[in-house]
Amino acid sequence: MASSMLGLFRRSVYQIYNQRFLSIQMQWTKTISLKGMPTSLQLLPRTIQYRNSSFFKHVSADELWKGVGGVSNAGRKKGRGRGRKRRIDLHAGQKLGVGHKLMMWPGLNAPIIKGKLILQPTKLATDKKRDEEIQKVRARQNKYRVLKVPALLRGWAGKRFPGMSIGPPDPVDDYTFEGFDTRVLELKIVANMTATLGRKQRFSAFVVTGNKNGLAGYALAKSSTGKDALRKAKNKAAKRLHFIERHHDHTILHNLYCHYFTTKIMVKKVQPGYGLKCHRAIKTICEVIGIKDLHAKIDSRSTNTQAMTKALFAGLLSQETHQELADRQKLHVVEYRNDMDNIPLLIASPSDHQVLEKIPENQDLDFENMYYGGKREYIKERQRKKNRFYKWTYWKKYKYRNQESARIERQVLGFEVKQRSNPAANLKSSS
Repeated sequence: MASSMLGLFRRSVYQIYNQRFLSIQMQWTKTISLKGMPTSLQLLPRTIQYRNSSFFKHVSADELWKGVGGVSNAGRKKGRGRGRKRRIDLHAGQKLGVGHKLMMWPGLNAPIIKGKLILQPTKLATDKKRDEEIQKVRARQNKYRVLKVPALLRGWAGKRFPGMSIGPPDPVDDYTFEGFDTRVLELKIVANMTATLGRKQRFSAFVVTGNKNGLAGYALAKSSTGKDALRKAKNKAAKRLHFIERHHDHTILHNLYCHYFTTKIMVKKVQPGYGLKCHRAIKTICEVIGIKDLHAKIDSRSTNTQAMTKALFAGLLSQETHQELADRQKLHVVEYRNDMDNIPLLIASPSDHQVLEKIPENQDLDFENMYYGGKREYIKERQRKKNRFYKWTYWKKYKYRNQESARIERQVLGFEVKQRSNPAANLKSSS
């Protein structure tokens, strides 16, 4: 009775093991024989796991190349990633269905039917130069190729993004931004120290977009990649457009002084054909807006790109039109132009036709300095360029100074007789 109960117990335990272990098997398993083994070990599962294939089938190509030439973030900061092995496209130079032994496979690298004949897999003659050509193609990939950027599409410093054009913003519903151009003002990597992820780095992009006809906007965006950061900033700037008044579509309405925290800019209105003489960031902004002639001087040590952009936009948006000036001052606005022989031309008058008869004495009506906020632009005197003959020229002038005027004065007072040239004597001496 006891032996039968023991056999029943062993069979029940054996069935439980079969259900739990043998039902959940891996794809690659191998059965072993339990003959000759002790009875106590026959309760173990009858299968063991083993690997009959390469682990390269379970790891992607990106992970394999990362293991060959990858560098950690700490190593990259120390400059260890400069001479790492570059990724090679192993498929370059090869053709589909063509290997070391050339075969013609109908439907893969050859047609199935040729005329009325159905083609069959056929072995072709081997190509002895195949391996050499593949090695040449792979060796060509290791060479460093310089990407040539056209001169008109380059940024401020060659192939760097600041100053480059990245095209118009993406369409919004049915509206497309035709005629718009987006320029990169700043692209840098910023980092934030977190408790769990450590130093988290992202790309920060600052761009300005406009249609070169008075409509422009700027925006700042961040992302994990530079391409996404530029795209986000470009589309965000398209949603923050401002209209900027221009004088005859070439310059600003008047001189202005604008600042943003410690960044101060003095902008000057100039005549047509003057050009843009200012900081490169301000020049890029003016090109996007449509301002062709401008003179701007940064009146501070700070040349932060974002601060300059915000200060310039704040100043351009606070411009006062000639009509607004006439309504505020209760006076006529008159312009003097050299091409019109300085004849006064009436530009604007008060809209309510109420003009002051007497101008207040303490009021500054100098149009050039009216919007400078009490400041004056400091202009250095241009020093004369000294050359090696400067001292000798100066001494020669000093040595014979006032001699011509003194000679004329002696002739007037009668102390010296003016010598007249004799044409006959000249003729006789020449003969």
